[in-house]
Amino acid sequence: MAGNFSKPRSFLDKIKAIFTGGDLKQHLEAVEETLIEADLDLKIVSEFMEKLKGKKINSYEDAAFFLKKEFIAGLKDSSASNSKENKKPYIIILTGINGGGKTTTASKIAGLYKAQNKKILLVAADTFRAAAIEQLEKWAQKLDIDILKGAENADPASVVYDAVIRAKKDNYDVVIIDTAGRLHTKINLMEELAKMKRVIGKEIAEENIDTFIIIDSNIGKNAYAQTKEFNTAMKVTGVVLTKFDSTSKGGSIIKIKSEMNIPIKFITFGEQIKDIDYFRPEDFVNKLFN
Repeated sequence: MAGNFSKPRSFLDKIKAIFTGGDLKQHLEAVEETLIEADLDLKIVSEFMEKLKGKKINSYEDAAFFLKKEFIAGLKDSSASNSKENKKPYIIILTGINGGGKTTTASKIAGLYKAQNKKILLVAADTFRAAAIEQLEKWAQKLDIDILKGAENADPASVVYDAVIRAKKDNYDVVIIDTAGRLHTKINLMEELAKMKRVIGKEIAEENIDTFIIIDSNIGKNAYAQTKEFNTAMKVTGVVLTKFDSTSKGGSIIKIKSEMNIPIKFITFGEQIKDIDYFRPEDFVNKLFN
């Protein structure tokens, strides 16, 4: 059995190893633990185990078929369409913890809208990290789009306010705001984010504003706790799933969608500026399982 568990890449690899590792009855607990560790919705876990014990799931193929069906159903209201995109100016606030890929994602979203001939303003509101401002500035130059940045250590809310006023004055289509990474457990930092959104809300209608949380597709169950805290502070309207590849865990976004009703809007999957797409549930699930 040990050989089947060598360097499993994802929870699906672990499930596959268990199903091909001998007497399944001896490993029911391992199956359940693997599903829970993947941060799947507990209702999915419960139904899966019920079918497994009732011998309605007898192979990895049966397990994959069940999970694919449940994943697609759980994500069905996440759509490539977004009515807010047609509002002007359309404001996107990017939030999340350090290391999730906010600055790179801001650039990728900008590239996606640039390809749609939108007039875009990038906003470097991570004023406490000079490297983030420099990185965003380089991407703005490569994409040939405008950027607004504040002085180092300036109040992020003041930078955001200047950006909103400029967007209205100069008729921008899309404003993409890169914020500083924050630990979701730090109340004072979360309040800074809430302040930024209040500043925007005084100038721009809520129907023009999206707040996207950046979720690294490889972090597993912490994604749910992060989203819950950011949602409390800022009313998150969508998820951008980053760094997706064959090792991705993926299960947590089902729970985010089903329990908080927050749709997945974009997915990124590489280092290039073009490595982003609108989230499509069936495509995502097929890639996750294949």
